[in-house]
Amino acid sequence: MKRIAFVIQRYGQEVMGGSELHCRLVAERLAQQGYECTIFTTTARSYITWKNEYEPGESILNQVIIKRFPVEKERNIDEFNEFSDWIFHHPHSPEDEKRWMAEQGPYVPQLIEALRLEQAEYDCFVFFTYLYFNTYWGLKEITRPKALVPTAHDEPALYLEMMKEVFAAPQAFIFNTQAEKRMLTRLFNLEGKYQDVVGVGVDITPSMPDETALRSRYGLARPYLLYAGRIEPGKGCQELMDYFQEYARRRPGVDLVLIGKKLMDIPPHPQIKYLGFVSSEDKTALMKNALVTIHPSHFESLCMAALESLALGTPILVQEKTEPLKDHCLAGQAGLYYSNQAEFGEALDLLLVDERLRSQLGMNGQKYVEKNYAWDIILEKYHRVFAFLEGLNRGGKK
Repeated sequence: MKRIAFVIQRYGQEVMGGSELHCRLVAERLAQQGYECTIFTTTARSYITWKNEYEPGESILNQVIIKRFPVEKERNIDEFNEFSDWIFHHPHSPEDEKRWMAEQGPYVPQLIEALRLEQAEYDCFVFFTYLYFNTYWGLKEITRPKALVPTAHDEPALYLEMMKEVFAAPQAFIFNTQAEKRMLTRLFNLEGKYQDVVGVGVDITPSMPDETALRSRYGLARPYLLYAGRIEPGKGCQELMDYFQEYARRRPGVDLVLIGKKLMDIPPHPQIKYLGFVSSEDKTALMKNALVTIHPSHFESLCMAALESLALGTPILVQEKTEPLKDHCLAGQAGLYYSNQAEFGEALDLLLVDERLRSQLGMNGQKYVEKNYAWDIILEKYHRVFAFLEGLNRGGKK
C-alpha cells in the first residue's frame, strides 16, 4: 500500500496548528520512505476566518503533493460562537447540526467532490481531526479504506449527534494518547475497528545556540518559565498570566517568557516577556534553558510542545484537567500538574527550589519520549495501520 491520501483542513509550512503540523510531519516522513503522499486541503491559512490565502490547485512541498481547494464562505467567528453556544445548550434538529457544520467550515464542496471522483487513485485515506466540514462530508464520500486521527479532546462539539456518524465511518483509528482513546471508546462504539495509540514523532534540532548569547539577544537576565504556542484564552493563557502575576508578587526573581502568535492582550508586567515568533533553533534553545515549560490548555489531545520540552530534558507543568497532559506527567514521571492558583504556586516553588527534582524529571522525560515518540516507532505503527487497510482492499470490504 503506497498511495496514501490525507485530508486536513489547513496545510503548509506556515500553518503551525497542532493537528495540521502533525499531519505534515507524518506525511513528509512517509514520503521519505517512498510512499506517494497526497494532501487534500483548502486554500485557507487562518482557522478563525477560513480566508483564502493560498493559490488553489496542485503543488509539491517536501516530496508531498498538495491539492488545494477554495473555501466558498468565510467564517464570522463571533456569529459562529453565538450559534455554537445555542446549539450546545438547547434542543435542536439534525438540520441544525448540519448548518452548524457548514458554519464551522471550512466550507469546501469542491474538495468533497474531488474526493468522490478521485478516490480510486489512492489505496487508503487518512483524515486528520474529527471536527470539521471536510472530515464529516469527506468520510461519507470515501468508500475506500479509511482511517481517522481524531485529535479529540472533551468539548461540547463531541456530543453532537452527528459525531456518531463521524466515528462510525472509519475502519481504523489512530489515537494521540491513551487518554484520548479512553474518552472516545467511552463515547462511541468502536468495537471491531482497528485502534492504536500512535501520536507523532518529535523533531529536535541538534545544534544549540550559545546560552549567553541567546539570553543577551532576548534580554533574559533572570531564570525563566516558558510558554510556547498560540497565545490566546482558549489555550489557557489568560489563566496562566493571572496565576503568574499573583505568583510573581512573592517571587520577583523569575520571569514568564511567551513565544508564538499573539491573539490576545498581554498584561504589562516586568516579569512577563513576549518574544514573538522565534526561529526553530532559538525555540529549541529557549526550551532547553527554561527551568520548566508550562502547558495551561484545558483542551489538548497530545501537545507537541510538551513532548519537545521533555525530549530536551526540561520538565513540564500542566493543567490537571487536561487528561492527556496529566498522563504525560504520570506515565513519564516527567512533570507536575495543577488545578488552581494555590497548586500552581506550590508546584512552581517545588520545581524552582529543587534542582535535583528538575534534573530527575528531565531525564525521565527524555526516556519517555525516546520510548514512545521516536520517529521509527511512530512510522512502524503507521505501517501496521496501512497493512490492516490493505487487507480490507484485498477482501473488498468497505
